Amino acid sequence: MIDLSTEFAGLKLANPTVLASGILGVTRDSLKYVVHQGAGACVIKSISKEERKGHDAPNMHGIEGGFMNAVGYSNAGWKASKEEFSGLKEVGAPVIASIIGKDAQEFAFMAEHFLSDEFAAVEAVLSCPHTPGYGTLAGQGTPESTAEITREIRKRTKLPLFIKVSPDSQPIGEIVKAAEAEGADGITAVNTMGPGIQLNIEARAPVLHFGRGGVSGPALRPIAARCISDIYQSVKIPIMGVGGVTTGHDAIEFMMLGASAVQIGTAIYYRGLDVFRHITDEMSEWMEREGFSSVKELIGIAHV
Repeated sequence: MIDLSTEFAGLKLANPTVLASGILGVTRDSLKYVVHQGAGACVIKSISKEERKGHDAPNMHGIEGGFMNAVGYSNAGWKASKEEFSGLKEVGAPVIASIIGKDAQEFAFMAEHFLSDEFAAVEAVLSCPHTPGYGTLAGQGTPESTAEITREIRKRTKLPLFIKVSPDSQPIGEIVKAAEAEGADGITAVNTMGPGIQLNIEARAPVLHFGRGGVSGPALRPIAARCISDIYQSVKIPIMGVGGVTTGHDAIEFMMLGASAVQIGTAIYYRGLDVFRHITDEMSEWMEREGFSSVKELIGIAHV
């Protein structure tokens, strides 16, 4: 019998697959449904201080090997979202909050006012490549900014704190060291890369209304894999791998490079909502064939 259970910064997961932020995690009921489909944990859609409309459509576009998106953090703001994300024990698996802010003070506000002990942990996103005023477009992908934001959140919550980093922010090892030094309990690696641009040549205009967007899906996976390896060799806190995981093979690759769990996003489009079960079944089959009994045995055994 293969043991797929894992632990991430104190969170006990029945299996290492986690719903990524921005994909379906918009209501308590949607989280319950994802867990019913086999996810070991869920990350909610990122929440900001004020309500945000986000970027106009079209804000997603399929490309070779994945998607480009520029959703722009559409959400109801902290007050309405706090009401929606209550009663989280009904979900049946750990629920991780996702917060964004324009600066360290706004992250501090979100930590103080939005977070509750119903959440199992909080993921602070410092890495969006397509929303002005946030993430890399606000200069948050530096060791200095990472340290300041992590420090201010840490002062205001005892929840396990994960910092979500960009594949484009380098040197990534120095960035995650700054997060670890200021009290982060884990790293989420990585956000979408870019931004990229694709034109509709007949219209002589970009396909996305915003003009450019972050790249996700299988095209991102080798970059995410390299980032996971770099981070694993830089810090002692655990890593949640994300970026193009579509199969059990992909999940095992990330874990061998140092991830303790993996987030699933774009793969839901390719394989449906039961992708979580597909991936864990594929992991179990491979592990049994190769002589592994526990998923924990995979973590970091082939980092380069």
